[in-house]
Amino acid sequence: MGASAHGRVPSPGSGSARPRHLVVRARAVLDGFEHLVGGLGTAVLALLMLVCLIVTAFACLAGIGIVLLPGMLRALRAVADRERARLSRWGPEIVGADPVPAGWRAALADPAVRRELCWLVCHATLGLLLGAIGVTLPIKAMQDVVFPLWWHLLPPEDASGEAFGLWTVDGVPGALGVSLLGLGWVAVTLPAEPALAWLQAWPGRRLLAPDRGTDLALRVARLTATRAAALDAHAAELRRIERSLHDGTQNRLVAVTVLLGAARRALARDPGQAEAVLERAQDAAEQALAELRAVVRGILPPVLTDRSLADALTGLAAGCPVPCRADAESGVRCVASVEATAYFVAAEALTNIARHSGARQAAVTLRHRGDRLHLRVTDDGDGGADERRGSGLVGIRRRVESHDGTLTLDSPPGGPTTLEVSLPCGS
Repeated sequence: MGASAHGRVPSPGSGSARPRHLVVRARAVLDGFEHLVGGLGTAVLALLMLVCLIVTAFACLAGIGIVLLPGMLRALRAVADRERARLSRWGPEIVGADPVPAGWRAALADPAVRRELCWLVCHATLGLLLGAIGVTLPIKAMQDVVFPLWWHLLPPEDASGEAFGLWTVDGVPGALGVSLLGLGWVAVTLPAEPALAWLQAWPGRRLLAPDRGTDLALRVARLTATRAAALDAHAAELRRIERSLHDGTQNRLVAVTVLLGAARRALARDPGQAEAVLERAQDAAEQALAELRAVVRGILPPVLTDRSLADALTGLAAGCPVPCRADAESGVRCVASVEATAYFVAAEALTNIARHSGARQAAVTLRHRGDRLHLRVTDDGDGGADERRGSGLVGIRRRVESHDGTLTLDSPPGGPTTLEVSLPCGS
């Protein structure tokens, strides 16, 4: 009845879907504008580089340019690497090429140098034009939209030039007409900015990327190194478990066996002494059980299963001898092996802080960004942490790299120390 009386019933969430769509569209426009500004900067560099190469080419007719050409090609590589870095920030990483070969003949014969020359021509012309248009469009649109607020400050001849001379602005109606034209420019800018940014970046992604064979070889090398790190981390973990069982639990169980044998022999001679021996055997068995539980927790902490990684890190921070603050984002779960690795990194880092840093306070931060888990551990200690001097940092790196993660350590002498780890959440 309500649907027939009032028309179509809106679907749930339709009221919030439209603002969300507008936010996404506005973010795409802002991202496109930012890309175009960055591309305009590299396009100016490319134009200067193109002029230098043209001058060098003419100088080759006199023989002087032959000497300058290798240096110019290395400068071209620097400009191209700058564009590679810019494009890598906004999308898939573009791996840099091998060094420019020595000698101008070998350099010009290099396929990567030839592709960079083609990119230089495209980016110095088309990229510069697209960047200029992309930067000018939103500025022109906003200028026209707010034109009624400041048109009276312009001389009459300048005001008449607004709206491409379609009409003379001599009053409020004409100024409002320019504002309506500005709204038209806004309507053009919204879809144009992302498209212009994509078109400006397209030659760089096609021409500056390495050959498919090179990219595959790099990927294979990276996977080989990751596999080796995973095997090393697995072997180190097995050695740790074996050492814990051998040095702790096994010794306790041997003690239990010896004490039980002594109690059995004492039963025939002195039952009262046998009771004391059995009590010692029970204590040894309880200690062995506690150590066995500690080993099991070291393999996969039960708190990760029972609660969450955020709760586990909060517990680590609370138990740290150094006052530690935990800022862990909860609500998103990763695969168990990744969470266990993050827990291991935090536990090892806090142990190092307590033992070696001399810090007064520390902090653990956990964030989820996209499909990656970011962990940061900081302290205000003496700094100077170095993987070459041990402290478990090599083991941390191997365990992180076994999950195709990254580890960054910043620990200047005098502190502070910052350990950052990024791990894929997995699926």
